[in-house]
Amino acid sequence: MMNSTQVSYFILSTYFDTKMFKYLIFVIIFCLFVVIVGSNVLLIVVICMNRTLHEPMYIFLCILFVNQLLGSTSLFPFLLIQILSDIHIILGPLCFLQVYCVHVYSAIEFFNLTIMSYDRYLAICYPLQYNTLMTFHKVAVFIVSEWLISCLGVCVFTSMSFSLQLCGNIINKVYCNNYSIVKLACSDTTVNNIYGLLSTTLAVVLPVGLILYTYMRILKVCFSGSKQTRQKAVSTCTPHLASLLNFSFGVCFDVLQSRFGTNNGPNVLRIFLSLYFLTCQPLFNPLMYGLKLSKIRSMWRSLFSVKLR
Repeated sequence: MMNSTQVSYFILSTYFDTKMFKYLIFVIIFCLFVVIVGSNVLLIVVICMNRTLHEPMYIFLCILFVNQLLGSTSLFPFLLIQILSDIHIILGPLCFLQVYCVHVYSAIEFFNLTIMSYDRYLAICYPLQYNTLMTFHKVAVFIVSEWLISCLGVCVFTSMSFSLQLCGNIINKVYCNNYSIVKLACSDTTVNNIYGLLSTTLAVVLPVGLILYTYMRILKVCFSGSKQTRQKAVSTCTPHLASLLNFSFGVCFDVLQSRFGTNNGPNVLRIFLSLYFLTCQPLFNPLMYGLKLSKIRSMWRSLFSVKLR
């Protein structure tokens, strides 16, 4: 047995030889990364520079776009290097850094989507009291809390994985994943598994449950309210629900693949689906929110004189 601090590198075994196509794949992935960074940064700038968008909903959106940058930059630079490399290895410290960044991104995504659903719940169900219920002080508390809980919580289980005794260094993925490292352990991982279940409940199950509850209340108000209330709910809640479903699908597939080792289907498809929540979500959110929310659409028109439909 060897301690994980003595493992100098990990081998990523899911990569396969693409021969000369690796340069084409590199260009495609690089262009995708540029589009993701560009679109998220642009929307962050639009929200920050326009006072009319300095509202709780758009502040939470800005945090969402910042988190997209964290998720994409924790994967794409490393992925681009691996595509051009003939030997797919990653240094131990960099592997654990990637584990930390990817899991912080996932936790903040769920927490922020939960806060956004609560914000929509207050705006639709209590429109007259909204400004007193959702103050900028409360917005700041929500944002600081979600980042602190995510960063500290992920730091704990990353440290626990780092201290495990490992019997190997082969990871069956194209990037570093916490559970893939835990599976390499020859020491007892009971504490890791218990903490993993607790953190999953706190970061995934509980937020999704709260989101479902707020939308049940929103639907109840919409069915008993006016046509204007229903239109407001549809226009502001549709992007949020689409984002939640898109991200949940990607995370669920990655968890199922990591836990149960689903090897059915083409290798390329399995790699794509395992990367879905890290690649498609950062691209999906700017497009969805940028096109669906009327205030952001109007800003696009004023900045670029382009009518987005």
